[in-house]
Amino acid sequence: MTFATFLTDVLTLFLFVVWFWLLIIVFSDLFRRDDVSGWGNALWVIVLILFPYLGVFMYMILQAKGMAERSSQQARRTREELRRVVGFSAADEIKKLDQLKTSGSITEEEFKRLRARLVD
Repeated sequence: MTFATFLTDVLTLFLFVVWFWLLIIVFSDLFRRDDVSGWGNALWVIVLILFPYLGVFMYMILQAKGMAERSSQQARRTREELRRVVGFSAADEIKKLDQLKTSGSITEEEFKRLRARLVD
């Protein structure tokens, strides 16, 4: 076994892991979608099984914007659920930010930016 063979094997394994991860992302996005019927999902699954590499890349190219939006929505829902469970209060956080601003730890611009992020 030569070093070149070893590097080729490592690269091949890495590319397989990346492809497998992309396949998991595509399947999770596909079944998270509300705008595609069951037949649409079945068609995408068939494409992904018959043409695995091409299917993954086609889905990612054709659905990139939607994937990003759904991922963002999922993160927002998860954040809101975590805030609800933990007992997060935007008012409490704004009060803490005001104390930091008063003590001089943060500037007025930082205060406004962080407050705007809390309100969203």
